[in-house]
Amino acid sequence: MHPRQPASGPSEDPWERAAAPLPREANPSWMGHVQPGNYRPAPGHQGRPVDAVVPPQVQGAVLKAGRSRSGLLALTLGGSALAFLSLFLVVPFLLSATGTAGFLVGFLASLVPLSVVLLAVYIIDKWEPEPKRLLYFAFTWGAAVSIAVTLLIQPFFVLAFQFSDEADLQAYMATVQAPIVEEFAKSLGLLILLLLARKHFDGPVDGVVFAFTIAGGFAFTENILYFGRAIAESADPASSFAQVFFLRGVMSPFAHAIFTGTTGLIMGYAARRWHTGASVAAFLVGLLPAMFLHNRWNSMGQGFLADYIMVQVPIFFLSIAGIILLRVAEKRLTRQRLLEYSAAGWFTPAEVELLATVGGRRTALNWAGSYGRKKQMKEFLKAATHLANTRQRILSGRDVQLHQAEERQQLQRILALRAAVAG
Repeated sequence: MHPRQPASGPSEDPWERAAAPLPREANPSWMGHVQPGNYRPAPGHQGRPVDAVVPPQVQGAVLKAGRSRSGLLALTLGGSALAFLSLFLVVPFLLSATGTAGFLVGFLASLVPLSVVLLAVYIIDKWEPEPKRLLYFAFTWGAAVSIAVTLLIQPFFVLAFQFSDEADLQAYMATVQAPIVEEFAKSLGLLILLLLARKHFDGPVDGVVFAFTIAGGFAFTENILYFGRAIAESADPASSFAQVFFLRGVMSPFAHAIFTGTTGLIMGYAARRWHTGASVAAFLVGLLPAMFLHNRWNSMGQGFLADYIMVQVPIFFLSIAGIILLRVAEKRLTRQRLLEYSAAGWFTPAEVELLATVGGRRTALNWAGSYGRKKQMKEFLKAATHLANTRQRILSGRDVQLHQAEERQQLQRILALRAAVAG
């Protein structure tokens, strides 16, 4: 991709000559499995130099994304309106429980575990970053809307259960009501994202990213309540606050993220099918492990430390291992889909290594930075990853013509971005 040597591709697509309907390496991981009947070759480039296909009027320009962003804007505005309305219920509830001083201290202290969770989201999401508008929707849904939904629903659970004493009520609220209502309220935001922003919610990594963001927002508001109440209701506010902060801010900042992350993971796999019914079914199924993990966490009593070390810590490390495996699978899938475009003449094999590996991307960005084109290279890397995901949706066998039209637009954008990088 040297600016004085534009790349060109081969004249034929080798998949077209293959006897088998499914190339041997078309399924590089479990995450992007393709049925043989759904496989189709990438559109051929006919062997022309890649910059010759771009019309003169768009040479060196960066084209806009093919699909309108009005859907993202509507989702963002709708989510903001819901969040704003939710504050009229959530903020008075917090202030009544914590007092003004407790609320302010709780708010500031809650920023610490929130920062840890959002840093994890940033790391997980780095390969294929989600639109900031959707992450904003996810956070506000978790921090405000899901809290409001919880406050509105939980009284019905109290009315539906007979209690012998206050301790019985508290145990019921912690182990039954909280897991069911809170996980439903958080995951409802995931379902909305999957149904209304499915273009950007197309795999298990996306599901984990959105779930962690929603859960981080929910935990942020919940922590304000717990931290503030520790100050407002205790005879020794400093000691009580320190204990609660250590428990929630140090020992378990990822508790809610792991609970809801299981729902996001399952819904992310369903997103690969690109089917509304599968999305709703995944939402319902995905709630079960989230509610179970939430119940197990809230059920820890006198043996808390032993349960924490023997159960919760291994779950945390298993979650880390699972996320690493998902990231590896995502990169392998991106590389394989771009290799198929390379076989059709859109990229050279060397370019695929630059676009689909961590080391290659670092090299490409450093090279582009030396020419003052780092921003253009970032857009090129992002567009190539998006193109690979679009091809995966094509190979899912659903809405093929719709995704192929998007693919054509993205390929033209790739050419324009290449020209912008090459100068």
